Amino acid sequence: MAQQVSPRGTFLKVADALKTLIAADPDMTELPSLAEVMRDHKVSRGVALRAFGVLRQEGVAEPAPGSRWRVVRSGRRVDRRPLDQRIADIITADELKVGEAFPSASVLADLFGVSRPTVTKALEKLEAAGVLAGGGQGKVRTVRAVPTREERS
Repeated sequence: MAQQVSPRGTFLKVADALKTLIAADPDMTELPSLAEVMRDHKVSRGVALRAFGVLRQEGVAEPAPGSRWRVVRSGRRVDRRPLDQRIADIITADELKVGEAFPSASVLADLFGVSRPTVTKALEKLEAAGVLAGGGQGKVRTVRAVPTREERS
């Protein structure tokens, strides 16, 4: 009779392996993707998700909207504001004026480390708020209004 492996506690072993990976690389900012964890540890999606849940509960990692899970390091400040607010800060940081061209979704996706569709949703929020104008396929977005501190908070 073949010995069966008990699935109980497997997610804890996967979480421990991920914590070891984080400890070994002090420059690591993102965890491997869910698919990579499933493949590397030969576990189901549910087990991998439970392992990520353990890391979240212990304060080692947190989900990043529109991206992979990010590693939480003590002493490092992470901007947890919504993406549209962080994108709006570009206007003031780059001192863009009304009517000037705004960076493309591809440029912003690379800058913030998220997907283009995620950036597009954030840009649509800024358009709805009246901060940006234009957009759409092949069109350049322009600054419609410089956000005030109250609009950004």
